[in-house]
Amino acid sequence: MNTDVLIRGARRTVLIVEDEAVNRDLLSFILRDTYDVLTACDGAEAMEILRARPGRIAMILLDILMPRMDGIEFLKRRAADEALCRVPVIVLTSDKDAELQTLKLGALDFITKPYDMPEIILARVQRIIEFVEDRQIIQDVERDELTGLYTRGFFFEYCRRLPPPSQPRDVIAVDVDHFRLVNEVYGKGFADELLCAVAEGIHEIVREGFGISCRADVDLFYLLLDHREDYEAVYARLMDRVHALSRQSNVRLRMGVYTGVDAARPLEWYCVAAKAACDTIRGNYARTVVLYDDTLHERELYNERLIADMENAIAQKQFTVYYQPKYDIRGEKPRLYSAEALVRWIHPELGFISPGAFIPLFEENGLISKLDDFVWRQAAAQIRAWKDRLGVDMSVSVNLSRMDFYDTRLKERLLEIVRENGIPVESFVLEVTESAYSQNMDRMLKTVGELREAGFRIEMDDFGSGYSSLNMLCLMPIDALKIDMKFVRNVASSVTGYRMVELVIEMARALGVPAIVEGVEDEAQYRQMKQVGCDIIQGYYFSRPVDAASFEPLLADL
Repeated sequence: MNTDVLIRGARRTVLIVEDEAVNRDLLSFILRDTYDVLTACDGAEAMEILRARPGRIAMILLDILMPRMDGIEFLKRRAADEALCRVPVIVLTSDKDAELQTLKLGALDFITKPYDMPEIILARVQRIIEFVEDRQIIQDVERDELTGLYTRGFFFEYCRRLPPPSQPRDVIAVDVDHFRLVNEVYGKGFADELLCAVAEGIHEIVREGFGISCRADVDLFYLLLDHREDYEAVYARLMDRVHALSRQSNVRLRMGVYTGVDAARPLEWYCVAAKAACDTIRGNYARTVVLYDDTLHERELYNERLIADMENAIAQKQFTVYYQPKYDIRGEKPRLYSAEALVRWIHPELGFISPGAFIPLFEENGLISKLDDFVWRQAAAQIRAWKDRLGVDMSVSVNLSRMDFYDTRLKERLLEIVRENGIPVESFVLEVTESAYSQNMDRMLKTVGELREAGFRIEMDDFGSGYSSLNMLCLMPIDALKIDMKFVRNVASSVTGYRMVELVIEMARALGVPAIVEGVEDEAQYRQMKQVGCDIIQGYYFSRPVDAASFEPLLADL
C-alpha cells in the first residue's frame, strides 16, 4: 500500500464495484460522510480505476455477479498483480456458496444484501481499513525495505522478548569494507545488489538453526546465532555470495564476533562490542574475522579516556607541536627546505601517547578538527617567532584532515590565522592527507581550489596509500607530491619498490612539482632517492621530529 494512504487523519478512498445503480447509490450514501467514494459498474472498470490511482484506494467493496468481468475474475486478477493484491476487499453478496471461494482468493470480509444496516456496513469498512493499515505499518517497521531483513529497532525488540537460551549464543557484526567507495566507484545499483547478496547469505545462515538478523545501518548487519566454532566458514559463505555477484569488484567484508552473550548486559552492548572488533580490521586485508576479547575491551576503555581528556589536554597545553625538517637534495649538498608540523601528546597520567593511537581515533569521531586548529595556530605563531628572533623565513606544512573539509569557513579560518600572525600565506603550507582526498571528492576539490586561489600551497600527502590517489593526482591542483613511506621501505629489497618510486617521481616531473619522499631512515635509502631523482627528503636520516627549540640550530643552515 502506498504510504500516502497511511497518513493519519487523511480521508481514505473507497471503491464500490457494483453493477446495480441503486446499490451503488445506497452504499455511496452510507460511506460518503467518512470516505471519498468512487464507483465502477464491473470488474474491468474497477481495474482501470485502480491502475489510474496506484496506492490511492484504501478499500474495495466488490459485488460478485456482474457483466464483462465478475467479482471472481476480478479477485483472480487482483491476486496475480503485486500492486493490487494489497488493497483489501469486502465482498458484496447474498450467495453463501461464494464465500469460501472468495476467501481463498483474498477477500477479508462479507457484507450481505440487502444493505439495510448502514452502521454495521460502515463499522466493517472502518475495521478492515484500520486492520490492514496497522498491519502495513508493522511490516514497514519490521523489515528493511531493500534487503528484507529485520530493521535494527525490531531486531532488538524481538531479541528482548526471547526466552532464556538453552545453549550459548553469539553476536556477529558484518560490515562492507570501504562501502562508500564501492558506492562511488561501482554505482548505487551495484551497491544495492551487493547489500542484497550479503543479506541473502545471512538469511540462509540464520535459517539453518536458531538465528535472527537485521540490517543495522547502511552497510552493517547484526546476527544473533547459537554458538559455533568456525566463523571463518560463515565468512567464506558470505564472500561466496559477493564473488557470485562480481569477482572483479574487489569487495571485502569484515566480521566481528562476540561469543557467549548472556543477560548480564543488554544485547545492544554486545552488538557494539562485535562492531568494535569488526572495526579493528578496517582496511586490513590480512584478517577477515576478529573475536572481541579483553584486549579489545581495554583498548575501548583507553580510547574513551583519550576522548574524554582531549579538550582539557588542549586547554592545558599537553599537546606539543614538533617539527621535522625537509631537505632539498637536488644540489651537491642537502639544504634545509621546510618543515612539517607534527603533534605530540604528553599526558600527565598516561605519559607519551603515540599519534598512531589518538589521531585515527579523533579522525573517526570528529575531534580532529579541534586538534588541527591547535596545531595550525601553534605552527603559525612559531613561523612568526623564528622570523622575529632569527630573521628566518621558514615554511611549515600543516595537515588538513578529512573533517576539516566539512567546515564551510575553512579558508576564512586559515586566512585569519595567517593574518593574525603576520606571516606570508605561501609560508603556511597545507598537506592534504590520504584520509581527506579519499573522501567526498567533489567537496575536497572545490575547497582545495579555493585555498590555492587564496595563495596557500598544497602538498598531496601519502601518495599511493589510498584508493583514490592516482585519480586525485589527475584532478587536484597541487604544489608538491609526497610519496608514501611504504614505497621507500621496499626499495632496498625490491626492484618493484624501487621502480614504483621512480614512476611516481616521473609523474611529479610531468606535473611540474617537486617530489618529496618521507620516511628515509639511512644512508642507503638516501643515496637511492638521490639516484632516482627525488627532490626533497624527510625522515630520520636527517632528523626525527623535534620541538621548536631543538629545531632552531638547523635554521643556521639557511
